[in-house]
Order: sequence, then structure tokens, then C-alpha cells
Amino acid sequence: MAVEDEQQSPLHILFFPFLAPGHLIPIADMAALFASRGVRCTILTTPVNAAIICSAVDRANDALGGTDCPAIDISVVPFPDVGLPPGVQNGMALTSQDDRDKFYQAVTQLREPFDRFLADARPDAVVSDSFFYWATDAAAEHGVPRLAFHGSSMFARSCSDSMLRNNPLETASDDPDAPVSLPGLPHRVVLKRRQMMDPRKRPDHWKLFQSINADDQRSFGEVINSFHELEPDYVEHYQTTLGRRAWLVGPVALGSKDMAGRGTSAPSPDADSCLRWMDAKQPGSVVYVSFGTLTSFSPAELHQLARGLDLSGKNFVWVVGRAGPDSSEWMPAGFAQLMARGDRGFIIRGWAPQMIILNHPAIGGFVTHCGWNSTLEAVSAGVPMVTWPRYADQFYNEKLVVEVLKVGVSIGAKDYASGVEAHEVIAGEVIAESIGRLMGSSEEGVAIQKKAKDLGVEARSALEKGGSSYNDVGRLMDELMARRS
Repeated sequence: MAVEDEQQSPLHILFFPFLAPGHLIPIADMAALFASRGVRCTILTTPVNAAIICSAVDRANDALGGTDCPAIDISVVPFPDVGLPPGVQNGMALTSQDDRDKFYQAVTQLREPFDRFLADARPDAVVSDSFFYWATDAAAEHGVPRLAFHGSSMFARSCSDSMLRNNPLETASDDPDAPVSLPGLPHRVVLKRRQMMDPRKRPDHWKLFQSINADDQRSFGEVINSFHELEPDYVEHYQTTLGRRAWLVGPVALGSKDMAGRGTSAPSPDADSCLRWMDAKQPGSVVYVSFGTLTSFSPAELHQLARGLDLSGKNFVWVVGRAGPDSSEWMPAGFAQLMARGDRGFIIRGWAPQMIILNHPAIGGFVTHCGWNSTLEAVSAGVPMVTWPRYADQFYNEKLVVEVLKVGVSIGAKDYASGVEAHEVIAGEVIAESIGRLMGSSEEGVAIQKKAKDLGVEARSALEKGGSSYNDVGRLMDELMARRS
């Protein structure tokens, strides 16, 4: 019997998310999930980042209003003064390397308010982002168990661990297209050299990831936004072969009470019009195109993407960031007229309500950068994917989607790079062909679509009472309560 049924003072968990939407949003969703089970939850962050999650937290607290569950608190601390412009407190707002350097300096200085909160509040546990690798020692100094949150899949965590343990690039050919195998995994995982972070080119990143991995291993354990049925071989590998303690509590987005406003204080004014536009489309006839909050595309890439959407013949919803290149730099001939007609395509500028869009019956496919939040949201909605990874864990997630789960088609991205200049431009014809393979009626397309729908059912079941993630939340609560006792 889970401890939330026992007549004791509730557990208190502090959530400490990294300062970027892809980290803040799942932490807010996770806090709502634990709060619904009777845990007192506090989220520690800075003013601008508090505004990003405020709507989601308010909606979660409204849902808790008729229960005995304590409300979620947001504890706001000042953003350190490191010379950044006023209001720049988030990875999404950084525009230069100098700003990034100052931002990471500020991130390090957040240890002081983190220490102060632990000393004053004495929570039963802290869930802190893995990028705050110093939180393991800081929490230990206060006798508080630290749970690491990495915001990635068990598959990607396992691949990263293999990479950090073995560094197979050391013995691989220098040919950028040379195949590199990651040893010791349940499946054969092979990437091109150019799809991987090269420690020789990025020694600072390599050292950071080694520190993160080492401190995660010294933590009380890890909470993972995934579910057992999605990647069972990698749950077994991570927990048994690697001996790492992990609780799978996702997909946390399915517990959100704020599908429209989660992750933003300023939803795009295009969002409501888009939903009405989709209402008039046939089920499964629209491809959704979005690449997260931190991904940049060159004008040449955007030009070919627009061509590909046109050539595909499919209806499309395309999320174009407000900060991207001016449309005059990339829009192909005839595309403005296509959009003006309004029957084939809809462009959202700014923040889109992604969960609502993915769960709309008109959506039949998703062109994605394979960030884990987007990937898991597509899985949860039963939507198959065209994969277009760029950097970080995205090439690993592509392998999971295409080769292990078989719910996607790779577009053929080759370059691990966070900037726009190093990416090979993918032709519009290739983009159109990939969308057609995914959403078409061929044997391949039908099999992918069926597998995606089946996974969506399993994702929803995981969070229901008696489901695998529901049970993992209960087991973690029991363990923390036993430790308190």
C-alpha cells in the first residue's frame, strides 16, 4: 500500500529544474503528478522561469482544490547578476557565446540559494536537473537525498553511459561517415562519426558530461520521464547491468491540466485559429512540423523544408519560431500563394500548444528534432514521426524511434551540431518522400502507424492506477517515507 494512504505528514520534495523550457515543463508536470498523490511539492526557480510554468502550476493546483493534497509552491529566487540584459534568465533567450558563458556562470551561482532553501525547509528529497551536477554534494551536506532528472529516455541514458565509459571514437576511423558502434547495449547501436559529439573537438563538453554522469551515479537515484513498456530492455539494462537506481514516472505530460498554456506565459495568437483549421481536415491527413525551442535552421534549410512540405501533397501545420530568419530569406517561389489559399498549410509563429495539436484527430505524422519531450508527447498521442535530429541526445532518440520502436522514418540527418552552419541541407524531395513513407498506405506506413497507435494506448495506461509509472511513483514515495522514518 503506497504511503499516501497513511495518516502522516506529507512528504516534501523540492524540484530544481534547469533554466530552459525543455527542462522546466516536464519538471512542472512531474510536480503535478506527485502532488496528486499527496506529496508537498516546491519548485525552486527564478522570476522569468517561474512565469513560464506558472499557468501549469495554477491549473494543477485548481485540480487539487477539492482534495486533501497540498498545493504546489513556486519558490522564486533572484537570478544572479552576471551582466546579462534584464530579463535574460533562460537558455532560450541567449543570442551569443558571451551570453552563454555568463548564463552558465549564473547557473553555478544558484548553488547558494539552493543551499539556503535546503537548510531552511529541510525537504525529504530533492529532484534536481542533472546539469546541476553539484547538487549531489550540496544535498548530501544537508542530509537530503538527491534524485537526478536528465529529461531523456532510458535508451539515450544507456547510450550516453556506453559512450562515456568506452569512448569508441578513439579507435574509430577519422572518416566523418565511419560507422561507430556503442558497446554493451541490448541492441546493436551504430551511428556515423559525424552524428556524435567528438571529445577531441569539444573537450569542455566531454568533461561536463563525465561530471554529470559521475554525480548522477552518486545520487540517491534518478527519475525518468518514460515508462517501462516503451523501452523494457533498457530499463533492465540500466537498472540491472549498470546497477543504477531509476524510477520511471512518465509520460508526465499526460498528467498536465494545462495543455494549452503549459510552458509559456505568451501563447501564440495563431493557436486557436490553427485548431479551427484542423477541425475541417480529415483524420490523419495533417503533418505537424516543429523543432522545439532551441533548434535553429539556416535559410537554405528552411527553403528546402518549405519545398518538401509543398511537394509532399499533405496538409501541414508548421511552427516557425519568432526569432528565425525573415521569410524573404527562405520562402520558395509559389509558397506564399500556397499559404494564402489557406487550404493546405497553416503556420504558427511563436509558441504552439503541442500536446493539443498532437492529440487532434487530423494529425497523422510529426516532423521532429527528436528532443525527448517532443518524442514522448508524440508516443503518448499515438503519432508516428519523421526524425530530424540535430544534437544532444537527439540522434540516440532517433535510433530508438526508428530502429527499436519502429514508429518513425529517418530523414537522413548526418551532423551533430547545435548551430546552423554545420548542417548538410536536406533536399525538399527527400523531405517529401519521408513524409509520404510515414503517412502513406504502403505496408511500411501502415505498420508504423499501427505500432504508434498501440504505443499511445500503453503510454496512457502507464499512468493509470495500477500502471507501471503509477506504481513506480508509489514505490519511490514508500522508499522516501521509509528513509524519513
